[in-house]
Amino acid sequence: MTSRGTRTHGRRLPVARHGKLRSPHPLTQALTVLGVIVAVVAVSGATVAGYAAVGLVSDFAQNSVALDDAPAQPPSLGPLDGPITMVVTGTDECEAEIAEWFGDRCTGKDAGGQLNDVNMLLHISDAPRRVTVVSFPRDLMVPIPSCTGEDGRQTWAMSKQPLNSAYSYGGLGCVVNTLSDLSGMSVPYAAKVSFGNVINITDAIGGVEVCIAGGIRDPYTGIDWPAGTRTVAGYDALQFLRTRHGVGDGSDLGRISNQQQYMSRLVKKLVSEEVLTDVGTLGSLAGTAVKNVTPSESLTNPMRMVQIALAAKDVAFEDITFLQYPTLTDPYDVNKVVPDHAAADLMWDALRANQPLELSGEAGKNDAVVVVEPPADAAPADPAAPAAPPVGEGEGPAETEAPVEDATVSDGTVVLPRSITGSTAAQETCSVGNVRG
Repeated sequence: MTSRGTRTHGRRLPVARHGKLRSPHPLTQALTVLGVIVAVVAVSGATVAGYAAVGLVSDFAQNSVALDDAPAQPPSLGPLDGPITMVVTGTDECEAEIAEWFGDRCTGKDAGGQLNDVNMLLHISDAPRRVTVVSFPRDLMVPIPSCTGEDGRQTWAMSKQPLNSAYSYGGLGCVVNTLSDLSGMSVPYAAKVSFGNVINITDAIGGVEVCIAGGIRDPYTGIDWPAGTRTVAGYDALQFLRTRHGVGDGSDLGRISNQQQYMSRLVKKLVSEEVLTDVGTLGSLAGTAVKNVTPSESLTNPMRMVQIALAAKDVAFEDITFLQYPTLTDPYDVNKVVPDHAAADLMWDALRANQPLELSGEAGKNDAVVVVEPPADAAPADPAAPAAPPVGEGEGPAETEAPVEDATVSDGTVVLPRSITGSTAAQETCSVGNVRG
């Protein structure tokens, strides 16, 4: 349990590792937007480079998207008042520069499609400031509202469709409206990045170090990596974010946990001295990010971006929490999931009330990640050693899931049900890879 901020329960396991883990775990595409904000703020503090930052953000506005709940433009510089909510989506699309890496996906009848396979809602609370990132499964079956496509045509509202189809009906705005309806949260900010964008952005910061327990072998992404820590950039980073069969039980829910491990480590890389004290790296990050992110119109004003960054700049790692939206198996299709509204409502109510969260579930879904707490006096582990067994193996009967109504609120802290998995940026986690091939 952390000393402050989000408290956590759950099992902690020693894992094979190379040396010291300098930074812990879960994002992917969502944090590229925070990368833009961090870069603009940092570059803006570098005298002459500040003018370059404003110029870069003006370029950022060219392909922006209007949102229904967009706020008025900011009148002055300073931390943005009140809570801040942003949707970030990552799209699977066949960009010319990476199409050859995706084989049949980019040569068949679906080559022109765009699916919002990565979907996150980022919430920065009012004071005291906390940051919460909620990830949604791509196969989550949800209502999709009436949306307007790029051609100006309006679609009918639909009662049950996969979440990752929302972008195809009405672009970024349709994804935002779908998640806003699902969460009950007003969403004034949003951004979209593609897989190709992720390659460019991770290259700009020199890669991100990730941790793998047990090794990963996934013929679908071409990954065959041993256990230990590994710096991934470019194509390797993209494949690490895409791998599903190589982590946990091979499910999409497990993949989200793997992506969250990357997210947490990316946060730490972005705010590290290695990045923030290197004007060249900051300039590269800012320039690359604004060219690789499609923002909402509300994000294109440089003053607004700085205000958001100032609102979140002092949030401690233990107050940055990564959660997975709670789900149940779809009774009509075992390959899909449906919302667990009872558990989700508890989470949304806590976020709206700015109450501290206590995690009672595991760090990730479907045995995809473990929290790392190596014994202080233990000898260095052999990096080639097999991963610790998934939670629950060899431990007798599994714990019975506590009903949602048993979740308690004590001293203002909301204990989330075990069906809501997650971790904080203060924790170290490793992806539980598998080598089933």
